Amino acid sequence: MAIRVALVSAVLTLTTALHGYAQTSYDYRVLATSKTSTLEKEMNEAADAGFRFSFVMGGETAVGGSEGVAVLTKTGKGGRFAYKLLATSKTSTMQKELQEAADGGFEYRDQTVFKSTFGGQEVVCILERDKEASSTRYEYKLLATTKTSTLEKELREAGAAGYQVMGMTVSKTALGGKELVAITRKAK
Repeated sequence: MAIRVALVSAVLTLTTALHGYAQTSYDYRVLATSKTSTLEKEMNEAADAGFRFSFVMGGETAVGGSEGVAVLTKTGKGGRFAYKLLATSKTSTMQKELQEAADGGFEYRDQTVFKSTFGGQEVVCILERDKEASSTRYEYKLLATTKTSTLEKELREAGAAGYQVMGMTVSKTALGGKELVAITRKAK
């Protein structure tokens, strides 16, 4: 009898847990475009409707060709989050723009690579500002190299200085070379 009670209790617990899990629902918005300025505009419009950035990828889609695709998840009320997209093939420009955005309250969320109109690829960073949170201010450091051994050395040096790696991409430069681009940050 004790075994039967324990078995029934276990089944009820699992059924209740699964039932509660099955009732959870999510709402998503998928944005796809070949222009980073359009993607930024659409992400901010989605944010005003209560969506928050989840993921991004750049590449060839079946219908749209070369484009960036972002997925946003419904989080509730709109207007809480704002987005800024940075896109460049020059690492020095990305470093400068990333730090300027961070000084304005934006934080790194993700990065990908888009094909540029000039034949190379651009690293695209997705930055987010939570208007309701007191955000930690960060100092960003962008590392770019063609060799993995150099990347490891630079990451270890950055890590020793308190920088945490946030993301990495491999992009093709306009001259045909490939470059590893890692973004690191530390609290100010």
